[in-house]
Amino acid sequence: MFRFYWPWCALLFPLPLFFRMLVPSRKKDARLSPDLHFPSLERLKKAFPTNSPSKSSENRYFFVFLSLIWISLVIALMQPEKVDQYHQVKNKGYDLILAVDTSGSMQAVDFSTPAKIISRMDVTKDVVSKFVRGRQGDRVGLIIFGESAYLHVPLTLDTLSVSKMLNDTVSGIAGNATAIGDAIGLSVKTLRERPEGSRILILLTDGEDNSSSIPPLEAAKLAKQYGIRIYTIGIGKNGPVPFPATLGGYGMAEVPIDEGLLKEVAAITGGQYFRATDQKALEMIYAKINELEKTESNQSIFLVREPFYIYPLGFAMILLFTLSFCQLLQRRMIHGV
Repeated sequence: MFRFYWPWCALLFPLPLFFRMLVPSRKKDARLSPDLHFPSLERLKKAFPTNSPSKSSENRYFFVFLSLIWISLVIALMQPEKVDQYHQVKNKGYDLILAVDTSGSMQAVDFSTPAKIISRMDVTKDVVSKFVRGRQGDRVGLIIFGESAYLHVPLTLDTLSVSKMLNDTVSGIAGNATAIGDAIGLSVKTLRERPEGSRILILLTDGEDNSSSIPPLEAAKLAKQYGIRIYTIGIGKNGPVPFPATLGGYGMAEVPIDEGLLKEVAAITGGQYFRATDQKALEMIYAKINELEKTESNQSIFLVREPFYIYPLGFAMILLFTLSFCQLLQRRMIHGV
């Protein structure tokens, strides 16, 4: 966007005309002008032709130069500039840890449709990745857990990287067992130094704790001490579900979800428990969590200015130099100096 920083300076444009009107011009007094009586006046005029036309032309050019100089100086004084406007959002933001179960049971394909085979891990990647990309302004970290828990991505504002790292994970990457307590304990260690009131853990699992060195309820009590709110999600359908078989095809197996434990963990910390038996339900759960834990932000606007006053100012200096040079050259031609 182009604009003038001081547009009111345009009032200076007619200033020379006002001065010209206020200061009276010099006029010859007819009473003081002597009358010349010369018998051969016409012959004298022919011998010494008058220079009045050239003088008038010179005065016209001089006036044009001075006018252009004045106009350029006033434009420079108005400070023309190009302005780019930016919106900056200052976020109070949450510190959000996503703890995702990557145990072997996440290979179950009970989310499949008649047209496509879809595993629990596939659905988790798709839904959680969309959720992460929508948390702009929050610091998001990723913990994956199976037999052990690992901090896969530390807290960061780069939600796109968190989404990519999640999509690169595979079932069994952290072992085939399930360590819910260790995942909560590692989340507490990661979040405890963050500002109070912003610490959130969303834990997703499809099984029961069978590999933790820290009991899940003890870890939940520790989380409560640090003001960490935990949302727990149980993913998967009830009953026997299909799994990829080692020699090809699919076998049936049942993976029990300890819903009682997940509900108690959430209740201890003031969070909520959700159950997802299909992709739509999981999407609705993360949408609900997104509404519960909205980022508070204050928007401010700042401007980046690129000044252009140097161009009219430079043009005025060039005109002034040209006018001075022409006047000096004319004097030398007249006086032969």
